[in-house]
Amino acid sequence: MRNLSIFFLLLLFCTAGNSQEAREEKMVVSVLTYNILHGATTNRDNNLDVVAKVINELQPDIIALQEVDFRTNRVEKRDINTELALKTGMSSIFAKAMDFDGGEYGQSLFYRGTFLETGKIALPGAPGKEPRIAVAANMVLGSRDTIRIIGTHLDHVENSPDRLAQAKRINSLLKNDKFPTLLAGDLNDIPGSETINIFEERWTSTYDKAAPEFTFPSHAPERKIDYIMFSPENRWKVLEKKVVCDDLASDHCAYLVVLELLPQK
Repeated sequence: MRNLSIFFLLLLFCTAGNSQEAREEKMVVSVLTYNILHGATTNRDNNLDVVAKVINELQPDIIALQEVDFRTNRVEKRDINTELALKTGMSSIFAKAMDFDGGEYGQSLFYRGTFLETGKIALPGAPGKEPRIAVAANMVLGSRDTIRIIGTHLDHVENSPDRLAQAKRINSLLKNDKFPTLLAGDLNDIPGSETINIFEERWTSTYDKAAPEFTFPSHAPERKIDYIMFSPENRWKVLEKKVVCDDLASDHCAYLVVLELLPQK
């Protein structure tokens, strides 16, 4: 009986080991982009628990957040980035786009791990308009592969030449990029627009082009302006995608994509 017990323990150990190896061989990562209305909720009550609930239910590995306030008067001098990081148990970085309302306003990246390298890229724009940026980070996955995430929030003005210039600037970041890269954010334009066409010259989109998943406004979505894209095309495979619309947490829906990082050929 003792020998039989040892046999089953060894079998269980080997099975667990093989399962772990299989997970590492098939590296899956979930990515979320979410414009959080500077943390105010649509009731303007600064209830971050509502935003954190959306994130915690989806359990993404990587998040790109847009419209994040740092110690502005309108959020009662709170550090939205750090509070959400604590509520979700994730590492985070905040990048300032501009000084605003007694504090700062910008974007954040979150990750269930540690960042290897981070940076901010200024995007082109006409003088006097809201400054736009991209925030980037490199990270090492459990499979020991290094990937890159670029989060951004482009100009919102209709028919904006600045938005086109911003798209081209982000595309240029891929020129010497040696890592599999993800692009996530509020691009403020719809599928088939000149902006999105510029991006899709260099990136592969994750949305259904036959029936795009609308992401704005959250109470009655009627157009898609939030995106996740990837490059190069042969390093990523889309496994799942989901749009979650909580009309209290934000005026945008959250957009989640689960991808498999494929081996380099």
